[in-house]
Amino acid sequence: MFQRLWGCAFAALLSVSMVLAQSTGIIQGGVTDPSGAAVPKATVTVRNMGTGEERTFTTDESGLYVVPSLPVGRYQITVKASGLQPTTANDLVLEVGRTVRQDFHLAVATANQTVEISATAPVLESSTVAVGTVVDQRTVQEIPLNGRHFLDLAMLAAGTVAPPASGYLSAPLRGQGSFAFFSAGNREDATNIMVNGINLNDMAQNQLTFQPSINTVQEFKLDNSTYSAQYGRSSGTIVNIATRSGTNSLHGEVFEYLRNNYFDARNYFNRVGVPQSPFIRNNFGADAGGPIKHDKTFFFLSYEGLRQRQGITINQQVLTASQRASAMAVGNPTVLKLLPLIPAPNSGSSLFLGSASAGVNIDQGTANMSHAITDKDRINGYFAFQKDVRQEPTLQGNDIPNFGDTRQSHRQILTVNETHIFTPNVVNEIRFGYNRIRIDFSPNAALNPADFGMAIGITAPIGIPQFLLRDINLNFGGPNNFPQGRGDYTAVLSDTLSYLRGKHSLKFGGEARRFNGNSYVATPGQMQFNTVTDFINGNIATFTSNTSTNPSRVFILATGAFVEDSYKISRALTLQLGFRWEWNGTPAEAKDRFTSFNLQQSALVQVHQPYQQNHTYEPRVGFAWDVFQTGKTIVRSAYAIMGDQPTSGLVTGLATNPPFANPVTFNGPGFVTFTNALSAAKAAGSLAPNSVAYDFTTPTVQSWNFNIQQQVTSDLGVMVGYFGNKGTHLRTALNINQFIPGTSIRPYPVLSASSIAAGTPLGNITQWESIGNSEYNGLWVTATKRLSKGLQLNSSYTWSKSMDETSYNSPGNVWGVNTPMQDSNNLRAEHAPSDFDVRHRFVISGIYELPFKGNRAVQGWQFSIAAQLQSGNPIDIITTNTSYTGVANALRPNILGQVPVGIGSAANGNPQYFPALTCNTLATAGCLFQVPPGFGSMGRNAIVGPGFEDIDLSFYKDTRITERLKAQFRADTFNLFNHPNFAQPNRTVSTAAGNTFGQISATRSPVGDSGSSRQIQLALKLIF
Repeated sequence: MFQRLWGCAFAALLSVSMVLAQSTGIIQGGVTDPSGAAVPKATVTVRNMGTGEERTFTTDESGLYVVPSLPVGRYQITVKASGLQPTTANDLVLEVGRTVRQDFHLAVATANQTVEISATAPVLESSTVAVGTVVDQRTVQEIPLNGRHFLDLAMLAAGTVAPPASGYLSAPLRGQGSFAFFSAGNREDATNIMVNGINLNDMAQNQLTFQPSINTVQEFKLDNSTYSAQYGRSSGTIVNIATRSGTNSLHGEVFEYLRNNYFDARNYFNRVGVPQSPFIRNNFGADAGGPIKHDKTFFFLSYEGLRQRQGITINQQVLTASQRASAMAVGNPTVLKLLPLIPAPNSGSSLFLGSASAGVNIDQGTANMSHAITDKDRINGYFAFQKDVRQEPTLQGNDIPNFGDTRQSHRQILTVNETHIFTPNVVNEIRFGYNRIRIDFSPNAALNPADFGMAIGITAPIGIPQFLLRDINLNFGGPNNFPQGRGDYTAVLSDTLSYLRGKHSLKFGGEARRFNGNSYVATPGQMQFNTVTDFINGNIATFTSNTSTNPSRVFILATGAFVEDSYKISRALTLQLGFRWEWNGTPAEAKDRFTSFNLQQSALVQVHQPYQQNHTYEPRVGFAWDVFQTGKTIVRSAYAIMGDQPTSGLVTGLATNPPFANPVTFNGPGFVTFTNALSAAKAAGSLAPNSVAYDFTTPTVQSWNFNIQQQVTSDLGVMVGYFGNKGTHLRTALNINQFIPGTSIRPYPVLSASSIAAGTPLGNITQWESIGNSEYNGLWVTATKRLSKGLQLNSSYTWSKSMDETSYNSPGNVWGVNTPMQDSNNLRAEHAPSDFDVRHRFVISGIYELPFKGNRAVQGWQFSIAAQLQSGNPIDIITTNTSYTGVANALRPNILGQVPVGIGSAANGNPQYFPALTCNTLATAGCLFQVPPGFGSMGRNAIVGPGFEDIDLSFYKDTRITERLKAQFRADTFNLFNHPNFAQPNRTVSTAAGNTFGQISATRSPVGDSGSSRQIQLALKLIF
């Protein structure tokens, strides 16, 4: 183990190239004399205690000073004025994105000495109207994190909820954590995550490009209501990450974290009698930072590696022995070749319990450098590179072993920030960034459909079609739309000028972004069977195929500009006024390979840009009022409009339409077979094109709040506030070609004579429109205790309600995991609680240094905790009926009574969350869910699913080895009480015998992620 640790340290110093890092904050305050009068023209010197950087300012006529664009860290502030005693405040902590206030009350000069005071960062935010949470370096490094993913720290903030089981970007990726989160009623991809002021978002889906190593994160701030006008691009939460940098002293660490299923409790569904699914995880690395030239040039290097081997618990209904015997008797040659791919049941007559293999390898290196060019110029830079390989056996819907995909990627980000001081009152920050990702997805089962006797136009080993047996929800093969890949980059250039004039703290600036996305996708298609009997007989109800690789190259330009004034009307009242203009350029395809559907012409037309250019005007206004001018009672309120730049994923589907692709869709009536699937689909089937409405516009969110902060003690503050927002023009997918009710006629039955592929029958037409709405209302209560007497705590309670018509932006989730509109002509009927709605949530985190003193064995003990308790997310009950919409998973049932919920027990051992009382006719006694002949009466998201409870605890011991070297041994326990956090139950109504409707077959997260089962992690660090 120690050989690996020291090897990591050596690798960190040799394998990472040094480039340039940081993010900034503001220190401000007032200076008064013994009578309380303002002291103008006092000299204020601010010194970074880590790097020695100094800046000198003078107070204005009101005795106020503001020092902008300071790197995060600890500061010493000295104030001098004629006839008054010089005073120094030591150890003021400046956090990322924060405005910290430090006032001085100078005494009359009595001796040639400087008075020293202890600086204390306030527990209240009195200088800005943005509401958020700062996670400091100690919490980042010491709080128990399942997987050590920094973005999981967002779960500690008020207004943020644990991702639902149906989450897409927010669902944790194996070994890599969540790449997005839900907060304050905003969609998961409405978040803007920045490293040193540069976007770390993947423009294709607006997810996090990758998780920066937790060891390189100094701290981060999460603003999730009415943030400053200097932030644009996204309508949701702003996350500012400050990276660690070197100082005048050499410091660093070497570490290894170890997890093994030997120490862990069984997952609830990994039942006794079935071998425990393996889970082995080694997370190791090293970092070091220090001076190159004292007080001038600094470096910080890191390396982190991950090796994870895991078995994914499988709990799936499969073919019974009698059904397999029937298949053998019928003798369909393709089915006979497919049967060996489906495991036999090993629990009861129909359940298969087992595991699927999943492995993750990650290597990440980072480098920071900070250099003082002159007293007025400082440059900072950061570079990170990550290479990862990940196997995903079930992520694309497969639910038996040996399928899924493997994905390999390279991810990079470069940030360069330069700060120039023109005068003490005029400071400029210019930033350049480059964010790049290359990722390829390959099917694990690279089978050739032709070898199975399938005539589907695919004769290469890219996988067999993805099969779905609807009545037992068995999903195997494929995956559909794989292999695929993309190589994207986003380049960013931004500038911010801070200008202090009297009572006005002005900021001006702007940002320009260029995105280039290159992608490809091939697919073996998808086959759906209504019943197991249809599968045995080879009767395919739905077949989709596309024999093209569908390449595309998308360009997007965007720019924004802002002005903001923090106007200090008086010592007690600050007014914040801001305005931002955003222009989100419409995507263009390099070779004009976009084809969209024109409603007026009933035609597919080739377009250079699919929708019109648009921009947004975004005012921001608010105030902060120190009610009693004591800094202990603060009232704040604000209102803002924020725009949301559409992702490139909105338009990439346009390159999968003819003439650049060859999609076919068969969706009945009747069936196709394995031997005529492609030819029959071409003859009797139809096109199902993708489209974007020409009048598509930028989604916007109005956000507002009113909150009161109260300092209870010198280190304890509380906040109570009302927070709300309203989203309009939200991205919504409609089937604009659903059947006219009561008929089998579509509004657009065939492509017109003037169209590309003229005369081709039309099936579903998925069109993205900006017509969605949302509302969020919440009560947030927070309590923050800063470190004192060895204890620091953060806690929050959120009582909220989020409503919308659809909760996701991702094309992959429209007709898949999540639910499309039941009736695309009746948007209002979909307005209901959001998929991520959570009414109650409580979070607490903290660190405590045990007060033991004495020898090395006695002292140095600490523990930390992170606990989440929340109520459940809504469940949308659906049927497999496609006759009214042409879309699976859309029609809801008729509801015939009150549905009781709770954890019961099904005959096969699964929890039964609600009774499977289903029927096809209203006259059936005891029926609750009726498969309707038309649109169902049950509302969207009408039932609330299981809640979530996760308590993580860490114990660790610091032992001093030498003056500069200490060792830390720690033990982390995740899901301490082994509480089974259940996923949502099977929500598809079925009247088939032995169906699993209403049953729960998995935990909310897979083993290895938050709340899945109790797991223990051991770690050793050497810190110098």
